[in-house]
Amino acid sequence: MAPREPVDLGALYAAPPPMIQKAVTNYLTEYHRAYLEIATFFCLATGRQDAGLDASPRGGPPGFVRMLDATTLVFADWPGNNRIESLRNLQHDDRVAMLFLFPGLEVFMRINGCARISTASELLEELAEGAKQPKAAVVVKVEEALFHCGKAVNRARLWNPASQVDRASLPSVGTVLVALAGLSGVSASALDAKYDVAVKQELY
Repeated sequence: MAPREPVDLGALYAAPPPMIQKAVTNYLTEYHRAYLEIATFFCLATGRQDAGLDASPRGGPPGFVRMLDATTLVFADWPGNNRIESLRNLQHDDRVAMLFLFPGLEVFMRINGCARISTASELLEELAEGAKQPKAAVVVKVEEALFHCGKAVNRARLWNPASQVDRASLPSVGTVLVALAGLSGVSASALDAKYDVAVKQELY
Protein backbone atom coordinates (compact mmCIF):
# COMPACT_ATOMS: atom_id res chain seq x y z
CA MET A 1 0.00 0.00 0.00
CA ALA A 2 1.32 3.44 -0.95
CA PRO A 3 2.16 5.86 1.90
CA ARG A 4 -0.80 7.95 2.96
CA GLU A 5 -0.71 11.59 2.00
CA PRO A 6 -1.69 13.88 4.89
CA VAL A 7 -4.98 15.66 4.23
CA ASP A 8 -6.03 18.74 6.16
CA LEU A 9 -9.65 17.79 6.75
CA GLY A 10 -10.22 20.92 8.81
CA ALA A 11 -9.44 23.00 5.75
CA LEU A 12 -11.68 20.90 3.49
CA TYR A 13 -14.77 20.66 5.69
CA ALA A 14 -16.55 23.12 7.94
CA ALA A 15 -17.18 22.12 11.56
CA PRO A 16 -20.61 20.62 12.22
CA PRO A 17 -23.16 23.11 13.56
CA PRO A 18 -23.47 23.21 17.38
CA MET A 19 -27.02 21.83 17.21
CA ILE A 20 -25.69 18.72 15.43
CA GLN A 21 -22.99 18.22 18.03
CA LYS A 22 -25.44 18.64 20.90
CA ALA A 23 -27.88 16.14 19.38
CA VAL A 24 -25.35 13.29 19.78
CA THR A 25 -26.05 11.44 23.03
CA ASN A 26 -24.50 8.54 24.93
CA TYR A 27 -27.94 7.16 25.77
CA LEU A 28 -31.24 6.45 24.04
CA THR A 29 -34.09 8.94 24.30
CA GLU A 30 -37.81 8.68 23.62
CA TYR A 31 -37.02 9.81 20.08
CA HIS A 32 -34.59 6.95 19.48
CA ARG A 33 -37.14 4.57 20.98
CA ALA A 34 -39.82 5.78 18.55
CA TYR A 35 -37.57 5.01 15.59
CA LEU A 36 -36.45 1.65 17.03
CA GLU A 37 -40.07 0.61 17.41
CA ILE A 38 -40.65 0.93 13.66
CA ALA A 39 -37.15 -0.10 12.50
CA THR A 40 -37.07 -3.12 10.17
CA PHE A 41 -33.49 -2.96 8.82
CA PHE A 42 -29.98 -1.96 9.84
CA CYS A 43 -26.38 -2.71 8.88
CA LEU A 44 -24.04 -3.97 11.59
CA ALA A 45 -20.33 -3.14 11.42
CA THR A 46 -17.75 -5.12 13.42
CA GLY A 47 -14.04 -5.85 13.15
CA ARG A 48 -10.98 -7.51 14.61
CA GLN A 49 -7.29 -7.02 14.10
CA ASP A 50 -6.48 -10.39 12.54
CA ALA A 51 -9.45 -10.60 10.18
CA GLY A 52 -10.29 -7.04 9.16
CA LEU A 53 -13.74 -5.49 9.03
CA ASP A 54 -17.22 -6.79 8.37
CA ALA A 55 -20.61 -5.23 7.65
CA SER A 56 -23.74 -7.34 7.57
CA PRO A 57 -27.43 -6.57 6.95
CA ARG A 58 -29.99 -7.31 9.68
CA GLY A 59 -33.74 -7.27 9.23
CA GLY A 60 -36.95 -8.19 10.98
CA PRO A 61 -40.46 -7.03 11.82
CA PRO A 62 -40.90 -3.55 13.32
CA GLY A 63 -39.25 -3.42 16.71
CA PHE A 64 -36.99 -6.44 16.18
CA VAL A 65 -34.19 -4.39 17.79
CA ARG A 66 -35.39 -3.97 21.35
CA MET A 67 -34.49 -1.23 23.78
CA LEU A 68 -33.94 -2.78 27.20
CA ASP A 69 -33.12 0.52 28.91
CA ALA A 70 -31.67 3.93 28.08
CA THR A 71 -28.22 2.50 27.34
CA THR A 72 -28.92 -1.07 26.25
CA LEU A 73 -30.54 -2.71 23.26
CA VAL A 74 -30.68 -6.27 21.96
CA PHE A 75 -31.42 -8.13 18.75
CA ALA A 76 -31.54 -11.78 17.71
CA ASP A 77 -28.99 -13.40 15.43
CA TRP A 78 -31.06 -15.22 12.80
CA PRO A 79 -29.78 -17.71 10.18
CA GLY A 80 -27.74 -16.38 7.28
CA ASN A 81 -24.90 -17.99 5.34
CA ASN A 82 -23.25 -19.33 8.53
CA ARG A 83 -20.07 -17.30 8.07
CA ILE A 84 -21.05 -15.59 11.37
CA GLU A 85 -18.26 -13.06 10.89
CA SER A 86 -19.99 -10.52 13.12
CA LEU A 87 -20.16 -12.95 16.03
CA ARG A 88 -16.59 -14.11 15.51
CA ASN A 89 -15.43 -10.50 15.52
CA LEU A 90 -17.29 -9.75 18.75
CA GLN A 91 -15.38 -12.50 20.51
CA HIS A 92 -12.19 -10.49 19.92
CA ASP A 93 -13.33 -6.88 19.62
CA ASP A 94 -16.60 -5.72 21.17
CA ARG A 95 -16.95 -2.47 19.21
CA VAL A 96 -20.03 -2.19 16.97
CA ALA A 97 -21.65 0.38 14.74
CA MET A 98 -25.30 0.19 13.63
CA LEU A 99 -26.80 2.12 10.71
CA PHE A 100 -30.60 2.07 10.51
CA LEU A 101 -32.49 2.71 7.26
CA PHE A 102 -36.21 3.54 7.24
CA PRO A 103 -38.03 2.84 3.95
CA GLY A 104 -39.58 6.04 2.65
CA LEU A 105 -37.82 8.33 5.16
CA GLU A 106 -34.97 10.72 4.42
CA VAL A 107 -33.12 10.16 7.69
CA PHE A 108 -30.78 7.54 9.13
CA MET A 109 -30.17 6.60 12.75
CA ARG A 110 -26.72 5.58 13.94
CA ILE A 111 -25.87 3.79 17.17
CA ASN A 112 -22.30 2.99 18.22
CA GLY A 113 -21.19 1.06 21.25
CA CYS A 114 -19.87 -2.20 22.64
CA ALA A 115 -21.60 -5.55 22.29
CA ARG A 116 -21.58 -9.05 23.69
CA ILE A 117 -23.09 -12.35 22.59
CA SER A 118 -25.73 -13.85 24.86
CA THR A 119 -27.33 -17.30 24.90
CA ALA A 120 -29.43 -16.62 28.01
CA SER A 121 -32.60 -18.68 27.62
CA GLU A 122 -34.95 -15.98 28.90
CA LEU A 123 -33.55 -13.49 26.40
CA LEU A 124 -33.80 -15.92 23.49
CA GLU A 125 -37.39 -16.71 24.45
CA GLU A 126 -38.22 -13.01 24.44
CA LEU A 127 -36.73 -12.61 20.96
CA ALA A 128 -38.51 -15.62 19.46
CA GLU A 129 -40.42 -15.23 16.21
CA GLY A 130 -43.40 -17.57 16.39
CA ALA A 131 -42.09 -21.02 17.34
CA LYS A 132 -38.52 -20.17 16.33
CA GLN A 133 -35.89 -19.08 18.83
CA PRO A 134 -32.51 -17.65 17.82
CA LYS A 135 -29.35 -19.51 18.78
CA ALA A 136 -27.83 -16.30 20.11
CA ALA A 137 -28.58 -12.65 20.74
CA VAL A 138 -26.39 -9.56 20.60
CA VAL A 139 -26.63 -7.14 23.52
CA VAL A 140 -25.35 -3.64 22.75
CA LYS A 141 -24.24 -1.08 25.33
CA VAL A 142 -24.86 2.31 23.72
CA GLU A 143 -22.01 4.81 23.67
CA GLU A 144 -23.20 7.13 20.93
CA ALA A 145 -26.60 7.69 19.31
CA LEU A 146 -27.42 10.19 16.60
CA PHE A 147 -29.70 10.92 13.68
CA HIS A 148 -27.96 11.34 10.35
CA CYS A 149 -28.80 13.48 7.33
CA GLY A 150 -30.59 11.54 4.57
CA LYS A 151 -28.98 13.18 1.55
CA ALA A 152 -27.52 9.82 0.50
CA VAL A 153 -31.08 8.48 0.09
CA ASN A 154 -31.86 11.18 -2.44
CA ARG A 155 -28.51 10.90 -4.19
CA ALA A 156 -29.27 7.22 -4.70
CA ARG A 157 -32.99 7.84 -5.36
CA LEU A 158 -33.27 4.88 -3.03
CA TRP A 159 -37.02 4.98 -2.37
CA ASN A 160 -37.96 5.88 -5.94
CA PRO A 161 -39.75 2.89 -7.57
CA ALA A 162 -37.99 3.73 -10.82
CA SER A 163 -34.67 2.91 -9.13
CA GLN A 164 -35.56 -0.73 -8.58
CA VAL A 165 -33.13 -3.04 -10.36
CA ASP A 166 -34.32 -5.39 -13.09
CA ARG A 167 -33.26 -8.82 -11.81
CA ALA A 168 -32.70 -10.03 -15.38
CA SER A 169 -30.14 -7.29 -16.01
CA LEU A 170 -27.53 -8.93 -13.73
CA PRO A 171 -26.06 -12.43 -13.27
CA SER A 172 -28.26 -14.49 -10.96
CA VAL A 173 -27.12 -15.71 -7.55
CA GLY A 174 -26.87 -19.25 -8.90
CA THR A 175 -24.74 -18.14 -11.83
CA VAL A 176 -22.38 -16.27 -9.53
CA LEU A 177 -22.04 -19.21 -7.11
CA VAL A 178 -21.35 -21.73 -9.87
CA ALA A 179 -18.62 -19.49 -11.30
CA LEU A 180 -16.92 -18.26 -8.13
CA ALA A 181 -17.16 -21.49 -6.13
CA GLY A 182 -16.13 -23.64 -9.10
CA LEU A 183 -19.22 -25.84 -8.89
CA SER A 184 -18.79 -28.03 -11.94
CA GLY A 185 -21.82 -30.10 -12.84
CA VAL A 186 -24.14 -27.94 -10.72
CA SER A 187 -27.08 -26.20 -12.35
CA ALA A 188 -27.24 -22.45 -11.82
CA SER A 189 -31.00 -22.53 -12.35
CA ALA A 190 -31.38 -25.19 -9.63
CA LEU A 191 -29.38 -23.03 -7.22
CA ASP A 192 -31.52 -20.03 -8.16
CA ALA A 193 -34.69 -21.97 -7.37
CA LYS A 194 -33.31 -23.12 -4.02
CA TYR A 195 -32.15 -19.60 -3.17
CA ASP A 196 -35.52 -18.12 -4.08
CA VAL A 197 -37.26 -20.40 -1.60
CA ALA A 198 -34.69 -19.87 1.16
CA VAL A 199 -34.53 -16.08 0.90
CA LYS A 200 -38.31 -15.71 1.02
CA GLN A 201 -39.56 -18.58 3.16
CA GLU A 202 -36.74 -19.86 5.39
CA LEU A 203 -36.31 -16.65 7.34
CA TYR A 204 -36.10 -18.11 10.84
